[in-house]
Amino acid sequence: MNQSDTSARLEFSPSRQFPNWLAEHCLSLAFTTYQAGKLFLVGLQPDGRLSLFERTLNRCLGLWSDAQSLYLSTLYQLWKFENLLESAQTHDGYDRCFVPRVGWVTGDLDAHDLALDATGRPVFVNTLFSCLATVSETHSFAPLWQPPFISRLAAEDRCHLNGLAMQDGRPAWVTAISQTNIADGWREQRRSGGCVVEVASGEVVLGGLSMPHSPRWYRERLWLHNSGSGEFGYADIEAGRFVPVAFCPGYLRGLAFWGDFAVAGLSKPRRDRAFAGLALQERLEREGVGARCGLVVIDLKRGDVVHWLRIEGEVIEELYDVSVLPGVRRPMAIGFVSDEVRRMLSVDGPQSL
Repeated sequence: MNQSDTSARLEFSPSRQFPNWLAEHCLSLAFTTYQAGKLFLVGLQPDGRLSLFERTLNRCLGLWSDAQSLYLSTLYQLWKFENLLESAQTHDGYDRCFVPRVGWVTGDLDAHDLALDATGRPVFVNTLFSCLATVSETHSFAPLWQPPFISRLAAEDRCHLNGLAMQDGRPAWVTAISQTNIADGWREQRRSGGCVVEVASGEVVLGGLSMPHSPRWYRERLWLHNSGSGEFGYADIEAGRFVPVAFCPGYLRGLAFWGDFAVAGLSKPRRDRAFAGLALQERLEREGVGARCGLVVIDLKRGDVVHWLRIEGEVIEELYDVSVLPGVRRPMAIGFVSDEVRRMLSVDGPQSL
């Protein structure tokens, strides 16, 4: 891990085969923690041990990457990082070097999930205004869509819209904690008021969920977390029900896929009213275990948690998003504080006048 004031107070404990799994599939992982304001990049050192690289970005939440570009939503900005290394090129032993290239100042929208549409335009969940939005050259954001049960755009976080699933380059489904249409109304619906909304029709295709997060379309299924019960599964849209695949001992947020595996983020529920009274806590007490923080790798065929990366220490107890970086062995990113960002220069191809 690169040096930071948090590294000495953190312990990362992988399962025995977790590094081998990364090596076998030739991939790395990225994940965010808004609690500590960190982007973590997980890869392998030349000797096969884990490589853990961190950068500080205030309240980073949503994450999207195709292993060449990397987008992040932060406290009041949305950032685009770009890899400047050519194929087979390295920098200080890293085969990906993400450098900040574009930043949009959005203000504090509490932006959650984000993705790129078919045109390359960023689309993000504007949680404060209960809508989907994109960046604007002249304003904080440009609204794209809002659930039918939200009567107007208002900075009131009415339903806690949080998750976004894309299909064929278009926003297809979103998750929300509730269907409430008053300021901060979602907090009273945490146990069973959650829903999945189809963007094209505006129809609520799945209800009765507990604080759902991270919907993703993969292999002709809509996968998501029923976070309040600690369950990862998929939506049977025709039957209108959630089908659990795996229970995980923590509050689930963040979801990415590779082959027959899902990679999910686990958090320890905060000790406040927002997380009180959830089925997750009841299940943990019944199983006699505590909530965990870290990443888990789930076998989609069996529903087993086959690998994991545990995070111990009070500095980080909550994760938000995770992304798979295929074909990457050891990634890093350039920050804004050190002189390094001044020296990372690259030249684009020639352009016509």
